[in-house]
Amino acid sequence: MTQAYAKVMFGEAAKRYQEQHGSRAQYERAAERGEVGDALGPMEQEFIARRDSFYLASVTEDGWPYIQHRGGPKGFLRVLDGKTLAFADFSGNKQYITAGNLATNDKVALFLMDYPYQARLKIVGHARVVEGDKALEAKVRVTGYPAKVDWVVVITVVAYDWNCSQHITQRWTREEIEAVMGEGTTRQERR
Repeated sequence: MTQAYAKVMFGEAAKRYQEQHGSRAQYERAAERGEVGDALGPMEQEFIARRDSFYLASVTEDGWPYIQHRGGPKGFLRVLDGKTLAFADFSGNKQYITAGNLATNDKVALFLMDYPYQARLKIVGHARVVEGDKALEAKVRVTGYPAKVDWVVVITVVAYDWNCSQHITQRWTREEIEAVMGEGTTRQERR
């Protein structure tokens, strides 16, 4: 756990619950010896580069949490530097809830999962929608992926934390199964 994550996420109410349920001292020690910086290190950057999806949380003008799945080819969420992430926002159902939320509250949380290895990375930061920046779009565009890009979302990382693997159900993608079993051997194709 980074010290920045503990500082941002452990509000007074969370600390009271930790105290009541016996985990406050443990988290205080973890925060004190945790990484001082909040920049993504090599392990986090490599983990992000392997993801083909993540969950993005934002907040509506009325304070309601909103979570949206973002998906694409592996590596579509790009690490521009240790404190900056960006992705091409592919055209979808055109509700624009996240874009609207970011116009009034730029705070976001990202939840990145690796189901086969039972790992998850949580990132909090500030996000913004960038339209019309062709140079930035070129940095995040996925070559050969046919989806239309509406704009680029840029996230300034405030803090991150690796979460425990307990209770993560292992799941595999078709691609991962085929890599182990061989092309065309999934249950559906054997029928």
